[in-house]
Amino acid sequence: MNRDFWRGKKVFVTGHTGFKGGWLSLWLTDMGAQVYGYALAPATTPNLFTTAKIANRLAASTIADIRDAATLQIALQAAQPEIVFHLAAQPLVRHSYQAPVETYAVNVMGTVNLFEAVRNVASVRSVVNVTTDKCYDNRERKEPYAEEDALGGYDPYSSSKACSELVTSAYRSSFMESLSVGLASARAGNVIGGGDWSNDRLLPDFLRAIDMGKTLVVRYPGAVRPWQHVLEPLSGYLCVAERMAVDAHFAQAWNFGPDEKDARSVGWIVDKLCRSIPGAAWQRETAPQPHEAGTLKLDSAKAHKMLGWRPRWCLDTALDQTVAWHQAWRGGDDMRAFSLAQVREYLETPVQ
Repeated sequence: MNRDFWRGKKVFVTGHTGFKGGWLSLWLTDMGAQVYGYALAPATTPNLFTTAKIANRLAASTIADIRDAATLQIALQAAQPEIVFHLAAQPLVRHSYQAPVETYAVNVMGTVNLFEAVRNVASVRSVVNVTTDKCYDNRERKEPYAEEDALGGYDPYSSSKACSELVTSAYRSSFMESLSVGLASARAGNVIGGGDWSNDRLLPDFLRAIDMGKTLVVRYPGAVRPWQHVLEPLSGYLCVAERMAVDAHFAQAWNFGPDEKDARSVGWIVDKLCRSIPGAAWQRETAPQPHEAGTLKLDSAKAHKMLGWRPRWCLDTALDQTVAWHQAWRGGDDMRAFSLAQVREYLETPVQ
């Protein structure tokens, strides 16, 4: 990734008020990019967007719904970006059981709305649609999933993201190639890091329980996931967007996951955290729960070979950095400065 490439670039980020979108916007503005955000208001209080004062450095921030095609088109037209990152989504598996129509409307038709808007803005050269590792047809196998494996999804969230992948492929072939617009999709692992206060995510739930002096209740301690710090996939998104801007060959689907050794069970994660934090404890949920995949791993060999992308922080480091961010926030630190310090530390770490 070339920091100079991003200096002065106009970049449009959907979902900039969210966890991953917030970190991405923070990183882009630090590199000198002109960032135009489009998203709903932050979903939680507190949140990274406010805590790290991300709005202060943005060229523009439009608070609106990705399902509002007309407003989205106006915002994209006004920005005239060269690069687009699509992160706006309904991102939670359990919420998708409660609100399947919303989940499909946001994750599928929201993607269509963005691609339609891109078709009408001639400045765009590169688009990255961020989906999920859960877009694969999970057969509960031990081997990691690679980009050529079949898409699927048991729950509405996973299915909606597989649909978003199919929409991406269709728009790439039908429209974007003829417009000389690179269009890629990016599938990351289970992302952790400071500034995530979402419900039904392991690290936010754990840290919330600690803050409240409660015992964490875990739904599926045996579930194995590809855990990684949020900066890992973001570096991949930046890398592929930069490459696509000059070479359409990189307009493909990409996995950005951790090394296989960092695919660990939920129980392993919480046991490690409890050993390092005095007073922390967890117990297993006994009530019936909706289906979630038991095992999921990602094969990122293509990104290693073609992009030169590799993880920098192992899982132990990712957990330490997440807890350190939360403790700094609890201590009243300047969280914009603290977050950018973590970005710089990440970049100074040799690849694994």
